[in-house]
Amino acid sequence: MSMLNYTYVTTRPISLALLLLVQLSGVFAQSTDREPKSKLFDASKLIKDVRTLSGDDMEGRAPELPSIKKTRDLVERRFVESGIRPIGRSFQQTFDIKIPKNAAPIKGVNYVGEIIGKKFIDKYIIITAHYDHEGIRNGQIYNGADDNASGTAALFAIASHFVKDPPNYSLLFVAFDAEEMGLLGSRHFVANLPVKKEAILLNVNMDMVSRNDKGELYASGLFHYPQFKKALVSAQKSAKVKLMLGHDDPKLGRDDWTFQSDHASFHREKIPFIYFGVEDHPDYHKPTDDFERIQPDFYVRAVETIIGAIKQLDITK
Repeated sequence: MSMLNYTYVTTRPISLALLLLVQLSGVFAQSTDREPKSKLFDASKLIKDVRTLSGDDMEGRAPELPSIKKTRDLVERRFVESGIRPIGRSFQQTFDIKIPKNAAPIKGVNYVGEIIGKKFIDKYIIITAHYDHEGIRNGQIYNGADDNASGTAALFAIASHFVKDPPNYSLLFVAFDAEEMGLLGSRHFVANLPVKKEAILLNVNMDMVSRNDKGELYASGLFHYPQFKKALVSAQKSAKVKLMLGHDDPKLGRDDWTFQSDHASFHREKIPFIYFGVEDHPDYHKPTDDFERIQPDFYVRAVETIIGAIKQLDITK
């Protein structure tokens, strides 16, 4: 705390008044700048999870780094805390990742949990997000706050919500590894499904959902799977952000998101998908994709919007 010079204060009363005004305005700003709340999940925990996942100590969540264990431990712990249960004895589904410079492959780990539906026990909506990112390049950590700590933390929040408000269909929650290495985790999962393929209604994938200057969140996939349009149009009516439909027409070229994240692995096997994400921002795949750049209010409302959309999809027949 700095000390005021008494002589200066007594000879400059106007400056003191201005100083006090600035200080008081700062206190007021701090008192009103609060974390967003949600009635659907613990918003503080959501924000904390993103902060933790995108911290420097996670070293960019690259599967080939020993530090990936910290991320994996967190994912498994949050699966347990959310209340979902594993399929079988463990949440873990392991697979080999071949690294060109290594003589032996390294292990990738997907995490899979479930909530049993109230009506359609043997029918599934699979909700997914990838937890890996780019690691360290040229001495810089790629923290991947939006890509995709945001989707991973959303996965935990959505799971915790549906544990308390059980859906009609059973839900599988999957945190994928090695998306940034060519969708390796989701490719392995789809090739080794824990349930029958014909029992899957669709995949809901999340990748980059925490920031957009226009307040827009996209739901992509209706070009290929128009049967879900009614559900998403209904979700738009109560959406907490601007829920947009699109980025799924092949004519769009690079702006067609059909093959740009883990939902592509499902689509290739003719399993329907709806993908939630935001348009690219200046920090996409850069070391500046840090926690400080997410937009907490938009993020919380986006996750609420995704929950609303899942509820509409959950009544789809």
